[in-house]
Amino acid sequence: MNATAPSLPITETRNPNTVNIDTLPTLEMVRLLNAEDSRVPAIVALELDHIAAAIDAIAQRMAKGGRLIYLGAGTSGRLAVLDASECPPTFGVAPDQVMALIAGGERAIRYSVEGAEDDREAGARDLAAQQVTALDSVVGVAASGRTPYVLGGMAEAKRRGALVVSLACHHPSPMASLAEIWIAPVTGAEALTGSTRLKAGTAQKLVLNMLSTGVMVRLGKSYSNLMVDVQTSNAKLRDRARRIVAMACGLTPEAAEAALAACDYEVKTAIVAQLGGLAPEAARGRLDRAGGVVRAALELA
Repeated sequence: MNATAPSLPITETRNPNTVNIDTLPTLEMVRLLNAEDSRVPAIVALELDHIAAAIDAIAQRMAKGGRLIYLGAGTSGRLAVLDASECPPTFGVAPDQVMALIAGGERAIRYSVEGAEDDREAGARDLAAQQVTALDSVVGVAASGRTPYVLGGMAEAKRRGALVVSLACHHPSPMASLAEIWIAPVTGAEALTGSTRLKAGTAQKLVLNMLSTGVMVRLGKSYSNLMVDVQTSNAKLRDRARRIVAMACGLTPEAAEAALAACDYEVKTAIVAQLGGLAPEAARGRLDRAGGVVRAALELA
């Protein structure tokens, strides 16, 4: 082997547990895949300190008007797009508050755009086009920790003073060296060599879930474990809003519907009005003074 050749990231190495996977009966094959998958949560658990630090740092910036911007390619980019796209209906944030940039643009969400991930300059350009500032947080996501598109965007974000976070499944990595906070669930060799949509992708999905959920909880998007900034944009979400108000306030479904209707279907307003014995306008005033946090609004005189 050439001593100067770069070493492979662990996500590209061969898994000794699965070398005979193609000879196994199907039930044995899926048991083997499941056994590999079952390792992932414990590996993610080793990174909880770093995940918590990232949540607090991102939330502090977003509370001042900053954005959360994911940056990825391939599977990692698609997982980032998924997480970002679910934040507006779940937490009531504007689409540009949590967003994802993927190598190759929107086409790459559904199709492979060959070579896009290798373009470091494109990552920097895409990031710069968002006019990133020191209030923003940029999370680079890549299994290998060395995807050029992601590295270019992270370097540009760092140059602009943004918080830079790395989420990679190999460590140490070039991405971690660029980041203020690094998260590295090292999931090891995949069941199919190099197929990082498997364990690495699962780990990234778990971490992204924690990041966005944790940030939104810190920003007051929940009351207890209820999603109180849910948008009532379709029948399913209106039904969820009704259940949330009913559970938070101990109301019947009919009473919860009436409370929501009186508050223009604003879930937080309905909860504060009911629990605080307030008119809708007074409840809105309390929420404004409390920065939109239901618990804090209920504690105000």
